[in-house]
Amino acid sequence: MHKDTSHTPRSTAAALLPLVGGPANVTSVAHCMTRLRLGLADRSRVDDAALRALPGVLGVVEDGASYQVVLGPGVVGRVTEAFEALLAADGGSDTPTADASIAPAATPAGTVIDPAGTADTPVDTADAPAGTADALARRGAELKARQKRRDATPLKSALRRVANIFVPLIPALIGCGIVAGVAGLLTNLEWLPGITPALAALSSAFMALIAVFVGHNTAKEFGGTPVLGGAVAAVVVHPGVTEVTAFGAALAPGQGGVLGALAAALLGTYVEKRCRARLPGTLDVLLTPTLTVLVSGLVTLYVLMYAAGEVATAIGTAADWLLTTTGALAGLILGGLFLPLVMLGLHQALIPIHTTLIEQQGHTVLLPVLAMAGAGQVGAAAAVYVRLRHDTTLRTTIRSALPAGLLGVGEPLIYGVSLPLGRPFLTACVGGAAGGAFVGLFAMLATDVGATAIGPSGWALFPLLAGGGGWAVTAGVYGGGLLTGYVVGFAATYFFGLGDGTARMRLWGA
Repeated sequence: MHKDTSHTPRSTAAALLPLVGGPANVTSVAHCMTRLRLGLADRSRVDDAALRALPGVLGVVEDGASYQVVLGPGVVGRVTEAFEALLAADGGSDTPTADASIAPAATPAGTVIDPAGTADTPVDTADAPAGTADALARRGAELKARQKRRDATPLKSALRRVANIFVPLIPALIGCGIVAGVAGLLTNLEWLPGITPALAALSSAFMALIAVFVGHNTAKEFGGTPVLGGAVAAVVVHPGVTEVTAFGAALAPGQGGVLGALAAALLGTYVEKRCRARLPGTLDVLLTPTLTVLVSGLVTLYVLMYAAGEVATAIGTAADWLLTTTGALAGLILGGLFLPLVMLGLHQALIPIHTTLIEQQGHTVLLPVLAMAGAGQVGAAAAVYVRLRHDTTLRTTIRSALPAGLLGVGEPLIYGVSLPLGRPFLTACVGGAAGGAFVGLFAMLATDVGATAIGPSGWALFPLLAGGGGWAVTAGVYGGGLLTGYVVGFAATYFFGLGDGTARMRLWGA
């Protein structure tokens, strides 16, 4: 059933609160780009069925650490604000903390699978009506249950923490990236020469100090004092480091970038915890912050900045070589494998790589290639919509999720349609591979396509595009890649992804 969206953020928040057990059951509140994340005292007090049926709720997801209500981009921030106001009025919630997770796995029909805990092997099931959203919801729940045991693996826990550090920075990256694009356009057109320097300063200021924010978030995530994490990481971008010599060469401000800041703040948090565990209270207030800054700062200057700088340089060199030398093949592999990476939660490992490339080169050449996976998913969903003409429920689900998919929010389609069906997920990967190969081919022809920020995808990425050939050429290549992904994803699904095309098929085995 298509959900009514004529509700207000306050009415949505007021409806959500009793369904999650009331104010006394909520221990923390946070949000990311699409999800309201709640810490709950008693999970059993949640009315899942009523919550999923609530207008405006796209689905729910549990990652073991929080209960997440999927509301969609733009909406979630306003609902979270209203939710917090209700809790503050009642006195039932702790102080909210910033969220930091990658976009969730959700379905418009209300079934959600955690990207970090989705099955990577087929589910052996009996025949089920493939065209019913309810059948897909049940299969999605089975996938989720099978993988829930794997959610707490050390790798996935580490990746979640990486996401918790970097994702809160995405809004600033987006805003500064768009301002940088406007400044570049005005400069090329020689318009408003009096304001372009101001726009350039606005767009570059955040990137000049991003190490401080990374240090702050790292310490916060790992249980240290956030401001101490920021203080230790600040040395990475301080102009005075030019007077310091490490490994026979003078340091440069920003050397090591976000990787150096991350390492510095991790070390600082470790030193701080060790000090607090050993120093008496009378000395702790003075010596702990002093030793944290001193010890961590010196190690950062004489070891970490140099080492992280070498790693960052290697990342930039490898990314450039990968696309300029093996562009079509690299694009095919990256575009084809990104949906499975999202499915397994491993895409979070790419966040610091994207950020390093943006900091180092001004844009990340990997994101536009990876964005082609979403184009393949849109094409696959469109094919399912066309082939299953008599299934009005599933078609309504796809119709409600396609606009978000076009804007790069593809999880509702992935986890509500293609993944439970099985074959359409594979054919969506084929579409993503084709789109990635298209973009990679042009990189081999010296027309690189980059993004000045991470977060947006699909059509929402156009304002953030950058490349050596100018915005128009870059946008043309990126648009061509999207079109290729749509067409190939549609064709592969239409002809090979739906079995005999009848209204019944075997999920994960049609």
